[in-house]
Amino acid sequence: MNTYDWYQTLTKPSWAPPAGVFGPAWTFLYILIAVSYGYAGYLFFKGRIPFIVLLPFILNLVFNLAFTPLQFGLQNNFLAAADVLLVLATLIWALIAIWPYARWIAYANVPYLLWVTFATALQLAVTYLNRS
Repeated sequence: MNTYDWYQTLTKPSWAPPAGVFGPAWTFLYILIAVSYGYAGYLFFKGRIPFIVLLPFILNLVFNLAFTPLQFGLQNNFLAAADVLLVLATLIWALIAIWPYARWIAYANVPYLLWVTFATALQLAVTYLNRS
């Protein structure tokens, strides 16, 4: 069964957005992430922040990029739920870590934080509704 067909068979909560919302939302968020995370990397390479401040940004990208292969490649809701919790946790860590150095990065990532919070609730609901 292909990915689209598989995802369509899952039970989703009534508040799940239509599939067409995800593409535009992630396009906007990945632009925001590229600019703000890129600037955090720039700050590190210029010696303005320590590696411990950059680390949660790196981990967040790794966990963010792992979600699609876990959810859609492996078709594993449980692993995707664990991963999205790590995305949320590392994002919060990143925003707290960067706050003393570049507050605009924290502010700029508020839409990402809101989306990831929503996506976490959605993935946890999908995982729960499709447990077996």
